[in-house]
Amino acid sequence: MQSGIVPRIVQSWWAPGRVVTSLRGIPDRALVVILMAAMLMFLVAQTPEHARAAHLDPSVPMAARMAGAATAVLFMMPLVAYALAALVAGLSRLTPWRIDPQASRLALFWALLAVAPAMLLAGLTAGLVGPGPALTLTRAVAGLGFLMIWGAGLRAVSTASAQ
Repeated sequence: MQSGIVPRIVQSWWAPGRVVTSLRGIPDRALVVILMAAMLMFLVAQTPEHARAAHLDPSVPMAARMAGAATAVLFMMPLVAYALAALVAGLSRLTPWRIDPQASRLALFWALLAVAPAMLLAGLTAGLVGPGPALTLTRAVAGLGFLMIWGAGLRAVSTASAQ
C-alpha cells in the first residue's frame, strides 16, 4: 500500500476495501479534512457547468450561481454526509454486520474524495460538451464509482469490526 492521498485515490478505483482498511483509526479531525477536500473538489467540478449556464442565460450571473453552489456544497452537503453516515451506522444494528459511526464516516467520506476526479471529469464534460451521451456516461461512471467504493469500504469496515 502506497502512502499519500493521490496514490490512495487512484488505488481506490481497483482496491477500495484495502484502502479504507489502511485508513482505519484516523482521527475524526482528519475525516473532516477528507470530507471538506472532497466538497471543495466537487465545487470546483461544478464551475465549468455554471460558466456555461451563465453564458447561455446571463439573467443569473456566474457569481450568483457559484454562491448558491458554494452554499450547497460547502455547508449543506457536509451535514447531509454526517447524517447519512449516522443513518448507515444506526441501520447496521439491524443486520449481522456491525459498523461503528466512525467507520461509517470513514467509508462515506473516503468514497466522496476518491470519486472527486471522476466528478471533475464530469464537470469538464458538462462545461465543454454540454448535455448529451458524453455527460451521461461521465456522470454514470462517477455515480457507479462512488457506489462501488462506498460499498466496498462499508464491507471492509464491517468485516473488521465484526471480528
